[in-house]
Parts: sequence; C-alpha cells; structure tokens
Amino acid sequence: MDNFIVSARKYRPATFDMVVGQTAITSTLKNAIRNNILAQAFLFTGPRGVGKTTCARIMAKTINCLNPTPEMEACDECESCVSFRNSASFNIHELDAASNNSVDDIRNLVDQVRIPPQVGKYKIYIIDEVHMLSPAAFNAFLKTLEEPPAYAKFILATTEKHKIIPTILSRCQIFDFKRITLDDIVKHLQYVASKEGVIAESDALNIIAQKADGALRDALSIFDQMVSFSGNSISYKDVIDNLNVLDYEYYFKVTEAIQNGNSSATLLLLNEIIDNGFDGQHFITGLGKHFRDLLVSKDVATIQLMEVSQSLRERYAVQAMQCTSDFLLKVLVIGNQCDINYARSSNKRLLIEISLLQMCGIMQQNNPADLVSPSVIAKPSGAISHHMPQITPQPKTSSQIPSKPNSGSNQPINPSVNPEKSYQVTPDQPTLPLVRESGKAKPKSLHTLSISETEQSEVKVEENELVLDTPFSNDLLRESWKAFADSYKQTSPSFAMALLRYEPEIGPDHSIVFEVDNNIVIGDKLNMNALTEFLKTTLKNNQIKLSHKLVEKPAKNEAFTDREKFEKMATHRPMLQLFKDELGLEAEI
Repeated sequence: MDNFIVSARKYRPATFDMVVGQTAITSTLKNAIRNNILAQAFLFTGPRGVGKTTCARIMAKTINCLNPTPEMEACDECESCVSFRNSASFNIHELDAASNNSVDDIRNLVDQVRIPPQVGKYKIYIIDEVHMLSPAAFNAFLKTLEEPPAYAKFILATTEKHKIIPTILSRCQIFDFKRITLDDIVKHLQYVASKEGVIAESDALNIIAQKADGALRDALSIFDQMVSFSGNSISYKDVIDNLNVLDYEYYFKVTEAIQNGNSSATLLLLNEIIDNGFDGQHFITGLGKHFRDLLVSKDVATIQLMEVSQSLRERYAVQAMQCTSDFLLKVLVIGNQCDINYARSSNKRLLIEISLLQMCGIMQQNNPADLVSPSVIAKPSGAISHHMPQITPQPKTSSQIPSKPNSGSNQPINPSVNPEKSYQVTPDQPTLPLVRESGKAKPKSLHTLSISETEQSEVKVEENELVLDTPFSNDLLRESWKAFADSYKQTSPSFAMALLRYEPEIGPDHSIVFEVDNNIVIGDKLNMNALTEFLKTTLKNNQIKLSHKLVEKPAKNEAFTDREKFEKMATHRPMLQLFKDELGLEAEI
C-alpha cells in the first residue's frame, strides 16, 4: 500500500508560474534573476499558507539552475535541480528558526557561509519563522546579513514581520505576500479535484475556500478531509455538515422573516439553529455578514466585495432589491451591538432574541398603515433630544383654537389650519419649528414619508402647527426648568447639574432670561434645543425663546501667606493665638 501524500505537498508549486495568487511577487523575482540584480537578503512576509517558503525554494532552485529557461524557470534536469529535488543539495540550506534560535545556531550558520558552493553559482540559506530568533541571535546575524560573500544569499520567511528588529529589516528586500483570493483558491481546488478524479460542486469548493480564510494550504487540507468523508463526490451539504458551517438558507429565511416583521418565525428559526448545535455568536456574526453582503449587492460598483459564488450573488441581488439601505444599516447596527455584548452577557440566548426582535420592530414601525395615519408626524431635520414631545390630533374644544378677529370675521390667523383639528402634547415626539416670513408664522411642511417601498410610491403627509401662546408664571417656569434638569440627568448629567444652578425669569417678547457664569452651557446647542422644546411643550407656548446674561465671577484671593493662614486659623481657634503669645513665636511673612 502506497503512502498517502497530502495534497498540500503533492501539488506544491515547483515553478514560479505554478504559484497561486502572487503574480506581482513572482514577476519581480523572475525579472531580478533575468537581469542579475539579486539582493544579498530577501524577507518574505505574509499570512500562513500563501506561498512564502514555496517561493523561497523555487527561487533558490532557479538561481542555481545550470540551464534556466527563457522564462527564468528552473530546467529541473541539471545536476543542481536534480539534487535539490532529491533533498540532497549541498548549496541550499533550510533552517527552522523556531527550534534553532540561539546565538550558537547563528554562529554555526556564519561558519558555513565561509565555504563556497560546490555546484552552481550561489549558496542559499532559507530561514523559516525568522521572527523566533532571540535578540542576541539577531545581533550575531547582523554583520553577515549586511556584507555576506558574493556567493551567499539569504531568504528569510515570517508571518510576524513586526517582531523582527528594524536593523534586520533594513538589510533585506521585503516582499509582502497577500491573502489568496476566493476565486484563485476555488480554481486551484478544481484543478486538484480534476487531477484526483473527484467530482465537487462549485458551491462546496466555495465553502472550503471561505473556511480557509485566504490560506491555500488550509484549503487543500480541508479538501483532503472532505475526500475522506464523502469519497470522490463532494456535495455542498456534505461540506456544511462536516465543517459545521451554517447554511446560507437560514440567513435568507431569517432576513425574510425580519422583513415581514414576523417575530415568531424569527425566534423559531433561531431555536432550530441552536438545536442543530451552532453557537449563538457564530449565528449573529454570520447574520451580520449576510446583511453586509445584501448592502454591497445593492450597488454594481461594490458587488465585487462579496466573496461568494456566482449563483449566490444572483440570489443576494434578488433579496437586496427587497430591502432598503436604511433598513440594512439599522439591522447591521443592532447585530454589531449584539456581537459586542455577547461575551459579557450572562444570558446569551436572550441577548440574541432581543436583538432579533428589535430588527423585526424596525419593519413594524414602518408599517404602511401607520404611515398614512394623520397622527404620524415626521421628525424635523435638526438634531433634537429624544425627550421631546409628540403632537397628535385630538377632538376640538373651543379653548384649543386661538383665533384673532380679522376685518370683522372670526376666521383663524392661518387659513391653512383645519379648524376641525387641534393638537395635544404627548411624549416622545418633537414639535415642528416655525418659519417666520413677513411677520407671519408659517409652519414647515413635513418630510415625505414612504407608504410602500416595494411599490416605490410616496405620499406627503402635511400637518400644520398652531400658534400656542399660553401665559405662565415664574413659579411654573422654574418648576418646568427643574423637571427638565431632573429628567435629563441620565442623558447629560453635566448639563442637567449646570441648569439647576440657574434661576430663569420671564423676559419681554416670550423670552426666558437666565444668568450664566460661562459660555460652556450656552455653546451646547443640541441640549439647549432640547431644553427649549421641553419648555414649549410643558408651558404650552411655542413662542418661547431662551436668552442669557453672562455674569463674571468676582475675583477671589485664593493664595495666602503663612501669616494670613495663621490669622485665619486663629480666628476660629483662639487658643492658637494664646499659644503663640506665650512662646513668643512669629509667623513668617
């Protein structure tokens, strides 16, 4: 029975052209060999399994080849190539710095460098995991690395470049290897599958490539594992079962349930996922990636950012058309917050369920039946605190509609106001600002609200704000002022505490005047707007304006001499003065 060779070794590239996903680096190295401008030291750095050591071996083999091809590839037939292939080359040395990281190991290497090559032009030293060398070993290596013999070449490889001291980095040509793209890994897996006589579905290979996270060696290891599991036919279902990968179908179903605002179906799907043995955080991170892919699918320019198969891209595009960008951004924020809080939550499942219910609530809040109701009023574009009140239509009473005689008639000031409607203040929704033009108060029209996003139709709901001018006293004003400060301590404690120091008074022309000792509070426009809107609501007067007076603090003499300190203490403790007089002491000036 022949010994089994893993695919990562069996299909390891033997030439530059066979290297997967590193075209820029292989082209640079081939040009350097062709033009004979090789540096004395190279540093190959990058993630695991992307071809660093492989490229180092190919380069060492090629520069010592006696008959290189016109494309600057090794002939694989000369004495140097044959000895390298049989691991019997005396000119190419590989050193594992993880186990040979002492000063003595580097001194032995330096002693070997003095011996010229027996066959070929160069003596090449490949040092893998070079970041594992000790600081003393690095220092012992510096001089040889900077000025080696003309026939000596060093190729260093590492996954952690930041651990290498700068003096070593400055003596090397650095090549940064990138993560291998999903498409390149899938193509290479298809090549290996065809060579091995394995029939593999495209979606199955795509999942393997995603699981490898840009490392080709990991992808080939997973491929071997799947061949052992399912034989010569690898299906998508076999891959997700064996690798414990959550099926895309669940994410599409959960998204559809959230879109419909169906909280029951969403929670049942979560229960099914957890019963199948999947971790909650694995689900929430996967759902976040799903929403992210939906968002990038909405634009042709960003669809290339998705790392999925072509068939899945088409399915993503279909579902993305059913979701608005605003909805996707909101659910992404909720999902990200759940992922952040997951580790420190004591009830992790409840955290996920609450997050999913919040996502469902987004669509329930945007129900078309609610949007066409005259009680729904859009928020103004300005930034206003969430403590602001809501205005909803109420049955008319004679005392709620202010009117003014106009040429002997009893018509309201603003003819656009429907006399059959009046308004009552309720929490959680801000009032609308007024725009004054030619001395008359005119209300701003409200934002356009979407009725149905699937039909792409809009309706404008416009409501007008009545001019409220209810008189109030200083006592009532200060009660409202204190009530706002008490309720605002959770939102902005410093702002609330500052308000409690001030005594507001009624000024002329609906103004509220208060004295301040600095400009910090006045400069906080967002919170000052919240205060203004709160007072307008509680005092039932939307003509209120805040006005402040800056009062400078009297200068205080805070620095005391020793004599002044003693005199201050002696006024409170007369025994100190008596003690001083009896001993004949004098305080220093």
